[in-house]
Amino acid sequence: MIGKCNCEAIAFEITGSVPSVYHCYCTLCQKQGGTASNAGTITYADKFRWLSGESSIQKWKKETGFSSNFCKLCGSPVPNIFKSKYVWVPVGLITGLNTNAVANIWLSSKPTWSEPAQLELNCDTAPDDLEKFVQFLNTGI
Repeated sequence: MIGKCNCEAIAFEITGSVPSVYHCYCTLCQKQGGTASNAGTITYADKFRWLSGESSIQKWKKETGFSSNFCKLCGSPVPNIFKSKYVWVPVGLITGLNTNAVANIWLSSKPTWSEPAQLELNCDTAPDDLEKFVQFLNTGI
């Protein structure tokens, strides 16, 4: 599956099965996206590759470790490699994505004006085990 930023300067590919989507309602994601939640997925770094535009990526990192990568030309959020083995992917960049949302995280931070659907996994904060969460998104286990 191929994804591109708004101006198409940055492109990437995820190989293998299509990971499922989750919605994050943390306040950082709300500020990053300007909405109630951020729709994303997490895949393994060995299933991800940049096709073009890496030099157009601007990176911002908060003291807490939260980081945000975006296209310095159009401002679109772009994938973010973290802990050297995972890649967070904003799913809105992927054309023709055919998968389901399976999880909500950080529901304790959701705005009062948002009513998320109940999904397979619903967490008040971050998932307890990141590796199990990534496995869940990538294989449904």
